[in-house]
Amino acid sequence: MLNELTESTTVKVSRETVRKLAALQRSLHTSSMDETIDALVRRRRQDVLSAIAGSDRSKTRKFREEDRLEDRS
Repeated sequence: MLNELTESTTVKVSRETVRKLAALQRSLHTSSMDETIDALVRRRRQDVLSAIAGSDRSKTRKFREEDRLEDRS
């Protein structure tokens, strides 16, 4: 199974998609289309995980010492 994942394959995409991927490749500073697609997959995975397990940063604030529930005196 691992060997199948390390081999190359051909994916048929439109010329417009290739153009968009090339522009994205330049903006992400990746050296290949494979790295560009991998970066997109990793970013999407991170977004999904953040949505599921993350917090709403607009509703949170930095922890302050007075937020402690225990008395440290």
